[in-house]
Amino acid sequence: MTYRPVVLCILDGVGWGRRDQGDAVHLAVTPNLDALTERCPWTLLAAHGTAVGMPSDGDMGNSEVGHNAMGAGRIFDQGAKLVANAIADGSIWESPTWKRATRAKTLHLIGLASDGNVHSHIDHLRAMIERAALDGVGRLRVHAMTDGRDVSARSALTYIEPLEALLDSVEGDYAIGSCGGRMRITMDRYEADWAMVERGWTVQVDGEGARYPSATEGIRSLYAADDAVDDQYLPEFVVGDYDGVHDGDAVILFNFRGDRALEICQAFTDPDFTAFERARTPDVFFAGMMEYDGDLHIPPNYLVAPPAIDQTVGEQLEAAGLKTYAISETQKYGHVTFFFNGNRGERPLHETWEEVPSLAVPFETEPAMSAPDITDRAIAALESKAFDHIRINLANGDMVGHTGALDATIDAVECVDAEVGKLMAAVDAAGGVMLVTADHGNADQMFMFDKKTGGYTDVPCTSHSKHPVPFWVYAPGQSLALTVDSGPTVNGSIARVGASILSLFGIEPPDDYLPSLIQS
Repeated sequence: MTYRPVVLCILDGVGWGRRDQGDAVHLAVTPNLDALTERCPWTLLAAHGTAVGMPSDGDMGNSEVGHNAMGAGRIFDQGAKLVANAIADGSIWESPTWKRATRAKTLHLIGLASDGNVHSHIDHLRAMIERAALDGVGRLRVHAMTDGRDVSARSALTYIEPLEALLDSVEGDYAIGSCGGRMRITMDRYEADWAMVERGWTVQVDGEGARYPSATEGIRSLYAADDAVDDQYLPEFVVGDYDGVHDGDAVILFNFRGDRALEICQAFTDPDFTAFERARTPDVFFAGMMEYDGDLHIPPNYLVAPPAIDQTVGEQLEAAGLKTYAISETQKYGHVTFFFNGNRGERPLHETWEEVPSLAVPFETEPAMSAPDITDRAIAALESKAFDHIRINLANGDMVGHTGALDATIDAVECVDAEVGKLMAAVDAAGGVMLVTADHGNADQMFMFDKKTGGYTDVPCTSHSKHPVPFWVYAPGQSLALTVDSGPTVNGSIARVGASILSLFGIEPPDDYLPSLIQS
């Protein structure tokens, strides 16, 4: 039997946590999610670590790998693991890109300096510094973005102090050239705030801005000046006598994740770049840790090839002539399109993509974000009867969860619940099926854990959690059942969502897909 329409509703960052006072999903009033749990087949799925292609089960998941896994229907080694493997076997140093970069006057390494392992890992940076010294690079500058999002809010010195010590210890003129928070400079995504990239360009390329003798001193001074500032929003500054990037230099962006890498790549490599006015454009060799966009080949030069994801869910639906409508707001638009479709930016013939602009305000001040508008448009698409598959991402649980604001995150989850209720009614009216899940956890853990006691600390958690995510099957009037026991038991990877979608359309998944969760 086949079903139409099939809706996939991804509640970004809404994991299944400890169900206690540190869990905003549990604390929120969620009558619609509760109804799914009480009345529908459901289970839990792993959305972090090896279940989504990360190096170890100590690594959190993220929206990129989560959507990749669901759209691929199986697990591919992801950026972090690919880079770690390339460093371990030495292949990264044998690449033409590395060899060319290490012949430059000055080698600049730009990226996020933490061990969050979502966009980068400090160990990758340390390996590059040590190898550059071994390969005879005489002058090197690091441009460190502080994290505070995938790691603790004020943990920058945990990474920066040892980094400065390493740079002091190697042979040559090695130092940090600039510093600034990841949500202040360089790492914008989906062209939401080009001013971030411009601020990064000013300190990292032009070498202009507030100046401190060392990165450590700069961070300490900024902490002292503002008790409220965390590492995400740390004001940018220049270190020592750094005077910018110059002709003949090389620049490597050492982040491995693509969404927050594309814009700075364009600023360096696009000959027709107009997003902001650059005071100067030095003639440099620029490379990324990876190719961040396989369709547009951004950047042209990179160190490690990304996973080659083929036979995606989107390709299977396209081959069957089925029509898809994918929608989210700006913050997660690329995830229901580019990442879900195997890191491909070109829209398939039978897919319609719609981006709802994200609000230009701090998300904790508007926890509803653009979710009501997304839902209204998705319901209109359902009612049009023009689409077989509708794919939705509601970003609230993740984006508000990242702020660490408990009350606002509770409000965000309650907003998501209300939107799910509207979608349930629309799916019921359309005679369809809706799969409700998440790409990873976040709102389900709002405080850091004490490693000794296992309990919560008073420190807000602004990163993703490593909890599983729920998977609900809403099929009013249908007799659908799971292939596993219904209830709060983890039954494999979220990659199983891929075959589950195909099974509802009566499409036989490729042989290497993980098995469907739905009895066909």
